[in-house]
Amino acid sequence: MLFKSLALTAAAVGSAVAQRPSNESLCDYYTTALLMNNTAANQMTLLTLVVNTAVIGNYTTPNVGIMVPGILTPGTFNGTEVNLAPYFSGGLASSNTGGSSGMSVNFLDGGGAAPLKMNMPANDTTSNQYILLTHLYEYFGTLLGCSMQGTSNDYPAYSGDNSMYEVHKFMDLSAAEVGYFITQVALSGASFGVTADDLQPVGTALSTLFGHRCAAATVVIPTQPSALQAICIDDTCPIAATSADCAAYTMAAVEPVSANSSNMASSTTRGTATSTGSSTATATSSGAVATATKNAAAQLGVGMAAVAGGFAALLL
Repeated sequence: MLFKSLALTAAAVGSAVAQRPSNESLCDYYTTALLMNNTAANQMTLLTLVVNTAVIGNYTTPNVGIMVPGILTPGTFNGTEVNLAPYFSGGLASSNTGGSSGMSVNFLDGGGAAPLKMNMPANDTTSNQYILLTHLYEYFGTLLGCSMQGTSNDYPAYSGDNSMYEVHKFMDLSAAEVGYFITQVALSGASFGVTADDLQPVGTALSTLFGHRCAAATVVIPTQPSALQAICIDDTCPIAATSADCAAYTMAAVEPVSANSSNMASSTTRGTATSTGSSTATATSSGAVATATKNAAAQLGVGMAAVAGGFAALLL
């Protein structure tokens, strides 16, 4: 299938990706490197691949040899055991549905991993899973500078919540949990051939925005107002080095309780689904991808295993 061919292309990008011009965004550069044409549809495909892999782990075969366990897979970060799955499955009353405490919301209600393995966000366009995944595609597209985003229905602009603190404030995420999440995102990028030099500023930016307690309000999405963004708010989280504003974070960190019948949301509870024109991102033909693979293979000269070996140290 096409997205499996894309991973083979990623394996062949090699030394070419080390030459990204400083005035070209990560999204624009790697869309061209992997998919040849820098279109809105191709940018959506790139972010779909990266986000889906970050969530469920490697599902493209072959890849460049970078092991991505996935956000939903229990693991460790700096020696601390981490299991983020209950935040997604509704096992914890940790979602902000607009009330004074967390509610249980199942964000895997659109088919779970199966549609993600088919390069889709969900099996439908109304589930919590669809809303979450499409918002992730859009949010990270803005962070990575996708220049074609918002120019057509092939890749809509992000229109979700502007404060990641408000979204996550009932989760009581620890430094290890946030670090594990960021690491999976970064390893996913590495698995498609993104270089360590390009991944380091991404990891630093994510850590600065979300991983530091009391971080001052800031703008992330240019079309949205300044808002609190820290999702790491418990005592294990490092305090922001500059402009810390702890008073702005009025919600005390409280560990979420296990879900029960009284704290379960019965339906989709946050926002409305963002139209993407199609639930399956499309890109260049498989023939064009095969040609790109053949041409790029001649330039292969960089071992991406080195990226995986040193990446965690770049993040926090």
